Amino acid sequence: MTALPPGSTIGMLGAGQLGRMTALAAARLGYRLHVFSPEGRDSSCGQVCAAVTSADWHDQTALARFAAAVDVVTLEWENVPTDTVAFLAERVPVHPGAGVLAVAQDRLREKSFANAQGLRTAPFRPVRSAADLRAAVADLGTPAILKSTRLGYDGKGQVRIQPDTDLERAWADLCGSSPAGVEGILEGFVTFACEVSVIVARRADGAMVSYPPVENRHKAGILDVTLAPATLDAAVAAEARRVAERLTQALDVVGLLAVEMFVTPDGAVLVNEMAPRPHNSGHWSLDFCETSQFEQLVRAVCGLPLGPTGITEPCAMTNLIGSDVEAWPALMAEPGARLHLYGKGEGRPGRKMGHVTRPLTIPG
Repeated sequence: MTALPPGSTIGMLGAGQLGRMTALAAARLGYRLHVFSPEGRDSSCGQVCAAVTSADWHDQTALARFAAAVDVVTLEWENVPTDTVAFLAERVPVHPGAGVLAVAQDRLREKSFANAQGLRTAPFRPVRSAADLRAAVADLGTPAILKSTRLGYDGKGQVRIQPDTDLERAWADLCGSSPAGVEGILEGFVTFACEVSVIVARRADGAMVSYPPVENRHKAGILDVTLAPATLDAAVAAEARRVAERLTQALDVVGLLAVEMFVTPDGAVLVNEMAPRPHNSGHWSLDFCETSQFEQLVRAVCGLPLGPTGITEPCAMTNLIGSDVEAWPALMAEPGARLHLYGKGEGRPGRKMGHVTRPLTIPG
């Protein structure tokens, strides 16, 4: 396949920290990054990229100008409207495409797609009303998790269902002030030993590499710490990579796909969620991997050789959420710690402000 030469411009849909770190990786390889987002120049990505188009996702005049100014388009946020991606794809290569987003944006389609590939998930049922919720709970039992099928992340759009939960209230809480058209999914409880994720990079010609599985630990529904590599039996680690690669190939992803999975006590691997973009659990790769996930995204969408994915040293990545970022002076002074700040102004509760990576000493 023909690679885009250095000096080309990569279009980025979304202006958050994932775009920011991609822009920095692209610049090191000689590429420019032009971001399209309703956010402006002072966004996390906008601060460091070559150009910014600040417009609504459905502004076709602005989208056409953007398409004419870039050589390829990728994204850092999987909830970009699919019609926006389809409009751009008529004018410039877009990776991943609208078909990938249609699956990744909907938890029900996501799990059904995984099952169709012969991959296991937690048990689930669609929920479109309080009556559906009652039937799903009767079928799956409690505890369970009620989630919106779209837009929920970092613990948002979720209600835990216990034996004494008022199901009418739970459905109302999920719907908020706009119950019409809300779709939910009830996921049955899974006993798991750990949660892991695998990131896969794939080019348009089908060339593909995957990163080693890493372990993710959450706090208040938000990723807190990632440990690389995950402590898994070799067969389980191989299965986690197989599952992620299978989904990447079946979806025909060009770019990155991050797959979050549960590992049960008996070593089974269950698909939880997937995201066709750089992922929070891959931030460790900036400092402790042969090729960072952000450079890998650039390589994949530009048709460059994919880089090696070996871990250079076991490590831990810790998110800086909200006021955690106020510890930046101490983190800068900490031997071995590598601090990454996202250029965001206010450290609100639940807001990802940066992260820090550290080498991890493995006993023995």
